[in-house]
Order: sequence, then structure tokens, then C-alpha cells
Amino acid sequence: MPSLTVPQTPRYVPALPTKEKLQYADLAIIDLSKAATAEGRAELAVELREALTSHGFCYIINHGYTQAQNERMFDIADIPMSGVPEDEKRAYTGDSKKTGIFQGYKPRQYWQHIDAGVRDQHEHYNCNRHVYSLMHPQALRPFLPDIDAFVRHNHHDILHKICRLMALSLELPEDTFVKLHDFDAPGVSYLRFMKYFPRSEEEEVQTKNVWMKGHTDFGSITLLWSQPVAALQIQTKEGWRWVKHIENALLMNIGDSMEFLTGGFYKATIHRVVQPPIDQRGYTRLSMIYFSFLNDDVKLVPLMDSPVLQRVGVKRKCEDDVAPTMKAWRVARISAYGASDLQKGTEPGIEEEVLNGIVVKHYN
Repeated sequence: MPSLTVPQTPRYVPALPTKEKLQYADLAIIDLSKAATAEGRAELAVELREALTSHGFCYIINHGYTQAQNERMFDIADIPMSGVPEDEKRAYTGDSKKTGIFQGYKPRQYWQHIDAGVRDQHEHYNCNRHVYSLMHPQALRPFLPDIDAFVRHNHHDILHKICRLMALSLELPEDTFVKLHDFDAPGVSYLRFMKYFPRSEEEEVQTKNVWMKGHTDFGSITLLWSQPVAALQIQTKEGWRWVKHIENALLMNIGDSMEFLTGGFYKATIHRVVQPPIDQRGYTRLSMIYFSFLNDDVKLVPLMDSPVLQRVGVKRKCEDDVAPTMKAWRVARISAYGASDLQKGTEPGIEEEVLNGIVVKHYN
């Protein structure tokens, strides 16, 4: 008979929220509980369209996880970083540069895309949405039921609801994007546990306090569970703005592939990670992120059945006949990230690389 005892986790204690006066982005808050009715979804679709055409980021609340469940998942998220010996981590280290897939560990200092020769100081553990399809470190195995439930909740109970709202916002059938995010179709939507470590003062000076350069996500929809250490900034019309922590909320933003599908109507927002404010320095920053991707075989061309896109027009990144599939774009972006030599762009502070004939920009 299976044990009814829930395994206990070591407690991860994050920094307290900052008291510094920061310039925060004014982001919309989407109450997902309203998505239970057709009237609520119609209302939220309008709110989401406004959020995605202004900032490209928004908060999601009432998503179905309690504060206690949230805290337990953050405790579990720290286990791969703090509870696994280094030699065992090496046995589960992925090679995204060769495979084009994030799976297992990405160790610290793996990427070179920071500045002045400084490499990254963050570690992550990536887990495919089919949690039991691969082996995991010993310390994490008792918690696989929690992780599996969390992944499925993110995909079915949050992502798919957002997909329905996005379809309605484009006047498409409600299930349009749900079908393009089939949990069981070939694809690589995955959960990431990620931990940033404090850096030396010399590294901060060399990199101008930037921990991860400005970039866009390359999947479709990203779900980032809010945590208290301020470091995430988004690029707005007014310049870089901080993202404020909201207890038991998550942040949602779109990536390149959704920009492809909407012909630029919804743009992937540029964001970066910087050194936290003074009262949070010296602390680690632990994140949980669900990166969703379209089914591998989806071709990244505008969905011209949308009456909205027909009215406003589209801006293609390339001609339809040479547009990449989700798999081709994902493999190109992941393989190159942090490994390719960037070229100086025509705009100040921008470096570029060309992937699949499409210019990818990095904002420093």
C-alpha cells in the first residue's frame, strides 16, 4: 500500500521583500478565477490583449495553488541546488549546446553571454513536462509526485486557460492555442528550478550590474512564479522598469514563437536580470519557471484566420515558405544561447546573431 506520509522538505528561506524605492512597471493583474465562465473569459480576453500590447507582461492571480503549496514547491525547487552532491550533479548535467534541449543541470559559469569575459553565476535544473520519462537525482525522487502535479497544473490549469484567452483576444476559436500546446504531442515544454548566486564586486563592475542580458524568451508563453528578490527588469517605452513581487502570484509573458504566430501583434518583451537592491544583496535568488513551447511541428507563420490580424495587418520576420518550425527555432536558439559570438549591432548597446536567417538581438 502506498505511503500516505508526505515527505518533508528542508525549508528554503528567501530574502524579505525590498524596502528600496524602485521604479516598477505598471503591470496588469489577470484574475484567472474569472475564466470559469464564458462571460469571464470574454472580459479577461480584453484585459489580456491590453496587457500584451502594452507591456507584454502581466500578473496571474487565483491560479489554483495555495500559498502553502507555493511555499512547498519553492522548498522543493532548492533541493537540486542545495541537496545534491556536486559529483551527482555532474552525472545529470545536460548539454544544451549539442542537443538544443534544456534537460538536467546547467552549471554555473556555463554561459559566456554576460560581459567583459564574465560568465554567469546561476545554476538551474530543468525537468521535461513528462517528469517520469527520465531519471532524477536521488534527493529529488521522493518529491517527483509534487513536481509532476505542479507541471500538470501549470500546463492544464494555467497555460491552457491563458491559451483560451489569447485565442479569444484574436477572435479565433477558443481551443486554437490549446491544440498547439498539446501535453502529449512531440515538444519540450519544461519546468526550470533556477538559483542565482551573489557575485563579486569586481564582476558587478565589469558587467555594469547585469546578471543576464536583455533578451526575449523563444518559446510561446512563460510562467514565472513570483519570488521576493527584486532583480527582473523589463524594457518599457520609459526605459528599464523593475518587476514587483506579489505574494502567490505568477508573471506571464510571451516569447518569440507567439510573436511569429501573431505577426508581431503580440511582441516578445525584452527583459533582463540585474543585481538586486542593497537590502537584498548577499542573498540567493530562487526561481520556478514553466517554459511552454508549441508542438514541435507547428510552423511559425502568422495565423491569418484571425479577424484581428486581418484588420491590423502583420509584420513577418521572414517569408512563410522559409519560416522555421517550433522545433527548428527552439534547437537554433538553445544551441546558440550563451555560446555563440555576438556581433555588434547597428543600434547602441545591442549585439546580434543570425539564426535560421532571422536576426536575434541581445540588449546589454
